[in-house]
This record gives sequence, structure tokens and C-alpha cells, in this order.
Amino acid sequence: MSILRVLVVEDEPKIASFVKRGLEEEGYAVDVAGDGESALDYAQSAQYDILILDIMLPKRDGVSVCQELRRRGFRAPILMLTARDAVDDRVEGLDAGADDYLVKPFAFKELLARMRALLRRPREVGPTRLQVGDLTLDTATRRAERRGRVIDLTLREYALLEFLMRHKGQVLSRTQIAEHVWNFDFYSESNIVDVYIRYLRLKIDANWEPKLIHTVRGVGYKIDG
Repeated sequence: MSILRVLVVEDEPKIASFVKRGLEEEGYAVDVAGDGESALDYAQSAQYDILILDIMLPKRDGVSVCQELRRRGFRAPILMLTARDAVDDRVEGLDAGADDYLVKPFAFKELLARMRALLRRPREVGPTRLQVGDLTLDTATRRAERRGRVIDLTLREYALLEFLMRHKGQVLSRTQIAEHVWNFDFYSESNIVDVYIRYLRLKIDANWEPKLIHTVRGVGYKIDG
């Protein structure tokens, strides 16, 4: 098995050194970038298996870096580190293309566990064109259309819609959705799944018939048409 390569983007030297040393002891190959611009240079010059990205960085913030990397086609998982605990800040990072987030201060064991979970996630499996009723989704181009009309989606809305469409007709619990789409610890009191289901409904169901996203009371959601 080849050594996995990690890019750590962190401007606090003590944290960067701590994470680098710990990951190297676990057998990872680790590079460290201290600002957003350097992170983009590193990511373009080598192939990384996972990126650990602080949200607060000099020169270019983590959200901007994440957006730019995804725009350039960077496919590896991105784990975002943040000292902020407001839901809006987490959502901003996730919508920028991050796969998970970890709030500082964190236990190194949790960082490792989240990395392992992200690295286990399959890359783009199954058909590249999904269809439910008159709604189509091209997973190669991330283009959603209903009756030929393009639907603009954020990265997180896209991930949610793709997950639902890959499980057409199946009832998915909120926990299943959260663990797949966000991949962070899901607490029952969190309503982030419901919030994003509402966002999707406004875009793909509000002005259309038949409705495709259905609530299964007490269980979760499904898409069918």
C-alpha cells in the first residue's frame, strides 16, 4: 500500500508542527503551507490524498482557497479547521466544497478518525447521468436540469441532490444523509439536513409538478417521481 500524502494548510506554527509530527508518526507523508496562496501552489504541484485546511489564513482565507481548488478540479477530500463555532461559518465552508470540518481546539485522535472516514469515501461511482422523473443530473459536469431548464446549485445542495438521486425511491434518514453529505458527527438536534432539503425544494419543486422530494414523517426523505 502506498503512503498517503497530506497537505496541511495552517498559519500557526505550533499547530502545524503538532499536526505534521503526529501524522508522520502515523505513516503519512506531510507537506505544510502557511498561507492561502502557498496552499494553491502546493496543491497544483503535487497529488495529495487529503487536504487539512484552516479557515483563517493570511493572504487568502480557507473558504476562498477551497472554492478555487474545487473550481480547478481538485478532487481530494478537504477537512476544514475552524476556531469558529457558528453554524453559518460551518455552512459557508461546506458550501465552498469542504467535505468535513473540525473545530479548534481538537483532539488529534479525532482528526485521525475524520481523516480515515474521508479517505474511505468512494470516488464518483455509478452512472454519471441520473434521472428522477423529468429531473436530470450529470455528475460529470454537476449540471442539474428540469425539463431542460438549468438549476443552479451550491456544492452542498448538489451533494445532497446526488445522494438522493443515487438512492431513488429509498427512504433515507436524516442521519444517513448527514453522514454521507457532510460526514461530520450528526446530532439529533441539528436541523441542517432539513434546512438543505428546504433549499432544494425551492429550486427543484417549488414551481414544478409533480413534486419529487417527499418527507416520510418520523423517518426522513426520499426522491421519486
